[in-house]
Amino acid sequence: MITRLLYKQLQEWRDRPNHKPLVLRGARQVGKTTLVNEFGKEFDHYIRLNLELADDARAFSLSDRVSDVFQYICLLKKVVIQEHEQTLLFIDEIQNEPKAVAMLRYFYEEMPDLYVIAAGSRLHTLLKQRISFPVGRVEYLSLRPCSFLEYLYATGEKPLADLLTGCQVPPHLHDLLMKRFNRYALVGGMPEVLNNFASHQDVSRLSPIYQSLLNGYDEDVEKYAKNEKQIQVLRHILRHGWSLAGQTIKFAKFGGSSYSSQEVHDAFEVLQKAFLLHLDYPVTTMQVPAMAALTRSPKLIWVDTGIVNFSSDIQTAYLQNTDLLDIWRGHAAEQVVAQELRIALDRNYRNEQFFWVRDKKGATAEVDFVWQQGTRLIPIEVKTGTNAHLRSLHSMMSQPDAPDLAVRVWSGAYREDELTTASGVRFRLLSIPFYYACMIDYIIDNAS
Repeated sequence: MITRLLYKQLQEWRDRPNHKPLVLRGARQVGKTTLVNEFGKEFDHYIRLNLELADDARAFSLSDRVSDVFQYICLLKKVVIQEHEQTLLFIDEIQNEPKAVAMLRYFYEEMPDLYVIAAGSRLHTLLKQRISFPVGRVEYLSLRPCSFLEYLYATGEKPLADLLTGCQVPPHLHDLLMKRFNRYALVGGMPEVLNNFASHQDVSRLSPIYQSLLNGYDEDVEKYAKNEKQIQVLRHILRHGWSLAGQTIKFAKFGGSSYSSQEVHDAFEVLQKAFLLHLDYPVTTMQVPAMAALTRSPKLIWVDTGIVNFSSDIQTAYLQNTDLLDIWRGHAAEQVVAQELRIALDRNYRNEQFFWVRDKKGATAEVDFVWQQGTRLIPIEVKTGTNAHLRSLHSMMSQPDAPDLAVRVWSGAYREDELTTASGVRFRLLSIPFYYACMIDYIIDNAS
């Protein structure tokens, strides 16, 4: 099994007193079931229900009492639990039985010693049924595709992963890490893809897996669209939207279609709830907390860089270039950095990712990302070249309330510079290699 960083958070959840049932969210095929199956080995008893199976789902229709339901489950799975033994109950595909969702609160209230995890590949379909998880009675964790750090573990490069975790990559290993990161940016982090690549080191073998994932997403559309028109819009986005990864988009007539802004917006919201993409909105001020300017165009970030590359037919560009910023006008670099930053967001229990645009008529200044660290909004540019060419970054650092620190993500080695904007504002610029993107919170802490 691939070493997943979320495993430690599962252990922390288990060890907390008064733990609540845990809802594990994530896109289809990111490894939720595999992760919980592995975690289940740490318990005296591990019971897995798959509510796509009629016998398993039937348990929740037999009684309104959670003790009766659990007794039936134990008999069904032939589990005998002795006093003081720890039991993990995993309710997979929970969206298939709405009553199971409602019953989570009673597991928490009436059986606090039982550990319960719920997951499903289509949890967002509950919204169509107007059903939600019990407020205040459950906890949430999100599982993403494998990060670069997890890629290193999966490909047998633990010593490099350990150096990366400690933010202590020595200069003589920089080129080696960049080669590894470029290959990760090509392959992506979907577990089935990564397992195959780790075994064979052959990118050409991965195409059927990518296509299977895309087919699965396309087939799921009918299960969670609210009507036939939305099915059409969702499929249009899934077929034409991958090539717009890392770019700001307009909803109206998206991808050359005739669909209205509202129709496209609503479809994007469905796909966002399915964890297949994120719409990252800009901020226009340096004030905290960061507040999205929802009237502005969002940036489209897809679930996985590997699927983006396959769908957009740009894999050859990766193999022919040594610098991510030379591929696909730099949008490939923004996609993979956004994917890595989201790992750090999850680690800090934050959901929203932002970028910055200048709030002035006719202005075009845009900084790729902003990261809120305490009371500061730290700008992050994904760019190479000399410091003098960081025009948008200089524009942002000249704004009122701007911090004294900025970050550039690039292909070069780690370095620090003291810069001055045209208006005379001095600030520090941290230039960090791509492979440090998922460690951004630690990097900024150490530099502060």
